[in-house]
Amino acid sequence: MASKLMLIASYEAENQTELALRQAFELLQPKLKPPFSLTIPNQEEYSQLNRAILYGVLCEPLLAKTHIKHLHAIVTDGYGSFVHLLIKVVNELYVKLFDSVKSQLIWVSKEMADVSAVGFGDLLVSLLRQSIGGDFSDGNLWLCYEMLNIFSTKWSSLLEEDPMVLTSALYTYLRLLADHCRSIHNCNPKLEALKRLEIEFCVRVLKEEFHLCLKIGRDLIRVLQDLVHVPEFRAIWKDLILNPGDFKTPGFLDISQLYCTRTPSTYFLLRITPEMETQLRFLLTHVKLGSQKRHQSWFAKKFLCGPERESLISDIVRFICCAHHPPNEIIQSEVIPRWALIGWLLKSCTKYHVEANVKLALFYDWLFFDDKLDNIMNIEPAVLLMVNSIPKYVDMTHTLLEFLFLLVDNYDVDRNDLIVKGVSSSFTMLVRRGVIRSLDVFSACDVVFPILKERLLSLFSDTKAKVHKDLDSSQHPHQFVIRMGLQNSSCMGTQMPSPKGQTVSTGEKGYKKHMEVVYFKLHCGLSKVARKNFGIGHLGNLNELQFPVLNMEMEMHLVVQTCRLHPSDSIKEVH
Repeated sequence: MASKLMLIASYEAENQTELALRQAFELLQPKLKPPFSLTIPNQEEYSQLNRAILYGVLCEPLLAKTHIKHLHAIVTDGYGSFVHLLIKVVNELYVKLFDSVKSQLIWVSKEMADVSAVGFGDLLVSLLRQSIGGDFSDGNLWLCYEMLNIFSTKWSSLLEEDPMVLTSALYTYLRLLADHCRSIHNCNPKLEALKRLEIEFCVRVLKEEFHLCLKIGRDLIRVLQDLVHVPEFRAIWKDLILNPGDFKTPGFLDISQLYCTRTPSTYFLLRITPEMETQLRFLLTHVKLGSQKRHQSWFAKKFLCGPERESLISDIVRFICCAHHPPNEIIQSEVIPRWALIGWLLKSCTKYHVEANVKLALFYDWLFFDDKLDNIMNIEPAVLLMVNSIPKYVDMTHTLLEFLFLLVDNYDVDRNDLIVKGVSSSFTMLVRRGVIRSLDVFSACDVVFPILKERLLSLFSDTKAKVHKDLDSSQHPHQFVIRMGLQNSSCMGTQMPSPKGQTVSTGEKGYKKHMEVVYFKLHCGLSKVARKNFGIGHLGNLNELQFPVLNMEMEMHLVVQTCRLHPSDSIKEVH
């Protein structure tokens, strides 16, 4: 009997979950019609009946209500076995299910919500994971809409039975909204209607159940900042920064409380599908460094192929940093380390705003790191990527250090002390735990730009962040370069002695001179943004700060190339 559940290619082996459901249905099909047997089944018979009924519900839409009545009549475990089977179908088979079966899957999920079935919250979460960021196909938009409909219509029962599932939905739809609002498919009426519903749902959760939202932690701020241009979320930013009391949540006094709350790893699983998770864990557990290229190519073709799929990379990086912590035997083996995979993902970015978001995802826990609450494994990949990129890929080291300093200075100026402390604590813990020998791996390295080494050391030169800032602005007006996304921009040329007897390359000398011009223009651009009075605080400006920075990428690239090729004439060319 051919499967009515999913499409199976001739060269594919049968899926054991699908096979078990189909065989149970074939075996018990005569017993699935009324009148139903009144005999109490034993455990094995009960399991078989659950499998047969599920197959019937999914594959026989016209008889689905009859099958569900049968289930109601025999259930002895609060529907736990039935929901467990549903979750297996979603996690293992969803991509290959026929469209009619997917529709039935949504229908039966609503039925399980109506009876408050054991584990129905986990079922909704498994369905949320199938909504893919950057995918604007009709099937994916349909799933986003149907899930949103479930959360909206079952709001009261969800609040009563499993309120935390609403925070999973909030995190998911905030991420999806960022893609939907940036999409080139804005003329699609289905997408426009979906966006409106997503905004209404997210705003409702934030305003009515903010005490639940606090449990998401700091990544709630990270995903919200991508939506600061949406008027409804701009109003929420105003309240977060200026009127925290408006959320009517006892104990919530300042946004820094969210900063200091680590996001549970379960939220990072929400934005990658189970299939994607399986492939990533396989890469990071079984594939040796040096043999990963074909696996990476396959992964990119499977999951990142498409003009707007790149937005997934920041979610993948957060998963790798915060939800995949390999044991020591893997860390000490020849298996590809997390930092190497993240480096490949970073190099795969073709859009500046995507690359900036990926770097933010990589460094986000650094900004608020507390050695008593946070896990060093969350910050380890970033520092190892910077260290292991020296000297062959020193441009990566430069780019990441520069981005980190940009975050320190601009992410939230009003709470700069907290961020300086977080980054300083990150470096201190990484050295203390032996992840890196000392800061000498950067400060004593000849190929790392002196302006970056000075900036790094300044983080530890004084315990007061304000003193750092004042010293930096007065003594080192051009001490670091903002090059978000510059690739292959090393300025290491022929060596020449400096006035202080140091060895400085002609490329680096030209780079430092000409970056004064670029940095001045950059400063003007940032100041213009800072002067805008949106009433949303400095956090709301981060996304806008990216635009003047990114607009200068081409000019900065030209400056670097000029330094390389014509160091003696570069001032004239730049001016």
